Amino acid sequence: MGLSRSSTGAELVKEHKQNDNACVIALAGNPNVGKSTVFNLLTGLNQHTGNWPGKTVSNARGKCRSINREYELVDIPGTYSLLAQSEEERIARDFICFGGEEAVLLVCDAVCLERNMNLLIQAAEASKKLLVCVNLMDEAKRKGIKLDLERLSELLNLPVIGISAKKKSSRDVILAALDKVAEDRPQDEYEVEYPAEIENAIQSLKDQVQKISGGKLRTRWLCLKLLEGDSEIIKQANEYLNGELEKAEELLYAAHTEREKLIEQGIDSEKFQDMIATSISKRAAELARAAVSHEQGAYSTRDRKIDKLLTGKLVGYPLMLLLLLLVFYITIAGANYPSQLLSTALFALEEKIRLLLTSLNAPWWFTGLLVDGVYRVLAWVVSVMLPPMAIFFPLFTLLEDAGYLPRVAYNLDNPFHKCKACGKQALTMCMGFGCNAAGVIGCRIIDSERERLLAILTNSFVPCNGRFPMLITVMTMFFTGTVIGGASNFLSALMLTAFIVLSVVFSFLATKLLSSTLLKGKPSSFVLEMPPYRRPNIAQVIVRSIFDRTLFVLGRAVAVAAPAGAVIWLMAHVHIYGESLISIFANFLDPLGKFMGLDGVILIAFILGFPANEIVLPIMLMAYTAAGSLTEPGTIMEIKEILLQNGWSWITALCTMLFSLFHWPCSTTVLTIKKETGSRKWTLLSAILPTIAGFICCSLAAALARLITA
Repeated sequence: MGLSRSSTGAELVKEHKQNDNACVIALAGNPNVGKSTVFNLLTGLNQHTGNWPGKTVSNARGKCRSINREYELVDIPGTYSLLAQSEEERIARDFICFGGEEAVLLVCDAVCLERNMNLLIQAAEASKKLLVCVNLMDEAKRKGIKLDLERLSELLNLPVIGISAKKKSSRDVILAALDKVAEDRPQDEYEVEYPAEIENAIQSLKDQVQKISGGKLRTRWLCLKLLEGDSEIIKQANEYLNGELEKAEELLYAAHTEREKLIEQGIDSEKFQDMIATSISKRAAELARAAVSHEQGAYSTRDRKIDKLLTGKLVGYPLMLLLLLLVFYITIAGANYPSQLLSTALFALEEKIRLLLTSLNAPWWFTGLLVDGVYRVLAWVVSVMLPPMAIFFPLFTLLEDAGYLPRVAYNLDNPFHKCKACGKQALTMCMGFGCNAAGVIGCRIIDSERERLLAILTNSFVPCNGRFPMLITVMTMFFTGTVIGGASNFLSALMLTAFIVLSVVFSFLATKLLSSTLLKGKPSSFVLEMPPYRRPNIAQVIVRSIFDRTLFVLGRAVAVAAPAGAVIWLMAHVHIYGESLISIFANFLDPLGKFMGLDGVILIAFILGFPANEIVLPIMLMAYTAAGSLTEPGTIMEIKEILLQNGWSWITALCTMLFSLFHWPCSTTVLTIKKETGSRKWTLLSAILPTIAGFICCSLAAALARLITA
């Protein structure tokens, strides 16, 4: 399907261009080359995010100024090729190919420059002004990699600069190079030597194409697209040339004739694309040999040895589980004390707010609603959620920056393919451990609509960070808390890891079920970049994980927890025939709860905890103690005593943990699913699937436990 006129590359530039005197720069590159670091270096805080016009793919935009000129940088989606397959790749291609008189800043990775050459050559063929920025020069030097950037610039006939984007001095280097590119005339066309059959066809069209394009588009590049018969690109080019292409009947007839000649020579559309790709790859290899050398012949031997260990069939999975165990252990052990301090401080502030409202003669119901309802729920959410997130997200980001998460995706690619799903689902599943809503948004990286739906519908099978406190508290009270010292934290982490593995297994089962019924289809293949292992910038990781992830997720939880606190307080204080609404609903659900190894209070707590999983346990305690408001966090033993007095046993604890693992997603995730799918049907199914899994698991576990203890 061709893009509409309002989505052409030139008009996308106009959408972003807020100052007619500014020069719009497309910031392009492969994934994992430090493109975002370059963007942040140039724009600082003068940036904002949004969506492409009519698209769900997000982008970052920012301004910067050199001595001579103002620039507007648009961070286009990372791509390996301009032969677009996904929505992100189409946007990147359109911005580069139809960006008017603007320039492209192409970021490459000095450590693996060879991998970047394909995109570099394609961008050089299509762009009129291109600046090649080779990032991570310092890291390449440490690895013994020598880059002859002058030789590369000479062979490409393009400006090439080397930088280390983490150094502030690189900003001036980039801006000075951008100034020169912006001021110079359009660069000469970069020519790749294609097979003789294709070169002859190009020559037969070249003059006519040059006359029609008027220098607005690269001649050889447009010839190739006409010969390929790429209807989408031809439509885009026609719109960019104000309809001149469709008027050139002689040119279109000549292109058709040349395509027929190629077919007669055995070169159909697929063979044509293969020949183009092969020629580009051959040229990329030549450039790499000329520009890259190694002080040590096997500079990547260490990386390959580590990969063999981390992705090996025998060792890869156990190491993955050990790393997961270590992350959970550090999170559990490190969050206990800060959580207690935060809770003490927040609940101490509660009394001051209450005294203030009393001194202002506020009605008792208003004080109760605001303090015992809204504020107390917020205090619970912040004190329970913030410390573990502040530890978990930086650890997760460290693994991401070090280059380990793509190895996790590689390990899980085969199991997902067996479930007829895309291996990229492994990455979105990992995002779900932090926040299911973030995992759902991350599903945009999956090209196939069917496979994207599979990933969205099953993301809630893995527990988000908001469910961890409940799981950890219950398992500590009933299973691991009797162990003295640090061993308790280790056993809790071990048990939590086992539950996480169970959630991953159920995620595979649900994916397999859906791909065999409602969402049948074949799994697609995808290119997975194995970035080199890097030493993460600890300070940058902490800042990024806290501001971009921890506070972002916490802010959304707080936004839904505040009104939930008011509703919970009202349900506890509105009585019908002397019984609160919470008690009425709990009694109604009690038979179903007992069948599942739970009780009515536990079920109503999960229902009222729909806005935020963190408030499920305090709602239980409120209902059990008939306190009329959420109970202040006490010691583990105090909470356990309340639960035991209300009929809890190890069976109840086990079933509660299972239901905490598998039940409907929180309100934030549900709203995100609705936005991403645009369908009530799929949104409802995404909530029903994990709930059914939880019902089955709890019922079977309760029946088996009763049989054992009978």
